[in-house]
Amino acid sequence: MTHPRLSIGVAGLLGPDAIARIAPTVEAAGFHALWVNDTPGGDALIALAAAARVTSRLTLATGVLAVDRRPAESIAAAVGDIPQDRLVLGIGSGQTSVGALARVRDAAELLREQTDAQVLVGALGPKMRAVAATAGQGPLLSWLTPSIAAAQSAEAHALEPAAHVALYVRTALDAAARPALDVEVARYASYPKYAANFARLAISAADTVLDPDTADTRIPQYVDAVDEVVLRAIVASDAVEDYAAFVDRAAGMVD
Repeated sequence: MTHPRLSIGVAGLLGPDAIARIAPTVEAAGFHALWVNDTPGGDALIALAAAARVTSRLTLATGVLAVDRRPAESIAAAVGDIPQDRLVLGIGSGQTSVGALARVRDAAELLREQTDAQVLVGALGPKMRAVAATAGQGPLLSWLTPSIAAAQSAEAHALEPAAHVALYVRTALDAAARPALDVEVARYASYPKYAANFARLAISAADTVLDPDTADTRIPQYVDAVDEVVLRAIVASDAVEDYAAFVDRAAGMVD
C-alpha cells in the first residue's frame, strides 16, 4: 500500500551509511518521501545522494538547509548526484534574523532557476509563510496542532493554489522512545523564536507531537490538514533497527 501524503523524517547526524540502509525500508513501506534534517555534522545532501543510489521511486527531501550558512549557489552545486525529479529542497533562514525574508526569497528564486527540484521554505511566521507560497513552492511547517496547520495551509493555498504544504510532526511510536520525545519537546520549547511562536498561537510544544497513545487517532487529523505530513521519527536509539521498526509501525497504523 502507498501513503502518498505521509513521509518519514530522520536526522542528518545519522550519516549517509545509516540513511542509505533506512531509505529502502521507507520506500518499500510505500511512504511518499524521506526527509533528512541538515545540521552541522549531518549533511542532508550527502545523505540523500546515498539514499538515491538504493531507491528508485522515493522522493528525497531536505528539512531544512539554512541559507545563512549554506548559500543557494552552493546548494545548487551540491545536488548533482541526486535525481532532481525526486528532490525537494527544503530551505530556511537559519539563525540570522536580520534580512531573513529577502535572503530566503532570493535563495528560493535562485534554486528554482538553477535546479529542477521542488523548493519549499521552512516558515513559522506569516511573512515567511507568504515568501514560501510565492517565491518558493510552498511552506514547510512544524510544531503545530492539526487545526492550526489546517488554517495555515488554507492561507498558503489562498496565496498560491498550487502551493505544496508540508508539516513536520515529531513522532514516537514506541514507549521506549518517550524520554527522547520529552527531550525534543523541552529543547524546542526553550528556543526563543519557537517559544514566541507557541505563545502567539496559544499552544505548547507538547500539544503538537504524536506519541504511542495518540498517533493512531491524530495522524488522520494531520493528514486532513495539509498536503504532506512528515512523521519525524523519534526513537529510543540511533540504531538503524529502531528506525526500521518505526517505519513498520507507522505503515501499520495507516494501512
